[in-house]
Amino acid sequence: MNNTQTSILVKLAVDGMHNFPLAAELFPEVAFLADRHRHMFNFTLSLKVSHDDRDKEFIMVKRDVISYLYNQYSDSHMRTLEFGPKSCEMLAREILEQFNCEWVECWEDNECGARVEKITSLRGV
Repeated sequence: MNNTQTSILVKLAVDGMHNFPLAAELFPEVAFLADRHRHMFNFTLSLKVSHDDRDKEFIMVKRDVISYLYNQYSDSHMRTLEFGPKSCEMLAREILEQFNCEWVECWEDNECGARVEKITSLRGV
């Protein structure tokens, strides 16, 4: 009997702009975050696979996520994505739902970030 679950991990980074409109009101010390500012948004995704010969290919998943982000947050003249008021948490949740991930992390400049993950209910508890 096999009591293991295998997942693949995919990492990618995109250049993006965003802002935190309520920063001045909620956290005056970092009020500057209300202004539009740039980060390298680093994502790590975990996706379940059904066998060890990988039924999802890393490179293809990475390309699909990057393509999705550019289709949603860029126009043909922009190289930097425009996330508007979206937080790391919001972006991670969006990718999790769009790509049926187990969990997604989104980091700003590989310093601070968020992780959103599916909650699996415990059967019989």
